[in-house]
Amino acid sequence: MVGRRGMGIVGVAATAKVVSNRTQAKADAEREAQAAAAAPAPAAVPAEGDDMVAQLQKLADLKAAGVLSEDEFAAAKAKILGAS
Repeated sequence: MVGRRGMGIVGVAATAKVVSNRTQAKADAEREAQAAAAAPAPAAVPAEGDDMVAQLQKLADLKAAGVLSEDEFAAAKAKILGAS
């Protein structure tokens, strides 16, 4: 009878270990989910072509408003287009 009693204790200990591992895994998953939710979303990076178009449009607007002369506009445009 002692043998059965000893096996019962081992079985309970093994079951407790399994439950403990499952509980720990669940807690780890919850922590990871919270960390992912708290992390800021990556900022959208505009494509290089989109940025270039925006810069050229801004230059054109400045030229149309009389802020840039034709020579200043041409120099700035060449600089933007040469940077690509």
